[in-house]
Amino acid sequence: MRAVLQRVSSASVVVDGSVVGAIDVPGLLVYLGVTHDDGPAEVAWMARKIGDLRILDDEKSVSEVGAPVLMVSQFTLYGDARKGRRPTWIAAAPGAVSEPLYDAVCAALEAAGTHVERGVFGAHMEVSSVNDGPFTVVLETP
Repeated sequence: MRAVLQRVSSASVVVDGSVVGAIDVPGLLVYLGVTHDDGPAEVAWMARKIGDLRILDDEKSVSEVGAPVLMVSQFTLYGDARKGRRPTWIAAAPGAVSEPLYDAVCAALEAAGTHVERGVFGAHMEVSSVNDGPFTVVLETP
């Protein structure tokens, strides 16, 4: 499982002209990608890391300050463009595998008390953000 975390002042996701998820206070915009062998252990690790990573102001975490998370599914995090001119997505898990795991990461964060806004899994999304910093971190489960 891979994630890109951006510390943001605000962020939103629009699908078909309608806002489906937004945060308008400092928090994290998280792009989450799932690969074929991910499961419950990766879900738990990723949710814990997103919630507890000290990357907000004053080296605080989302869980410490009650900051929101906007979670966006992102299969392209597993794109491989090393050969040729067209990336391959073979390492990305199909929707039937990745959607329940995406939902599970969101649910684990919510269970820990984090407010989670979401994009729409599998939809064409327009993602807007005001990056605070800029500050971006890439995570990958062990």
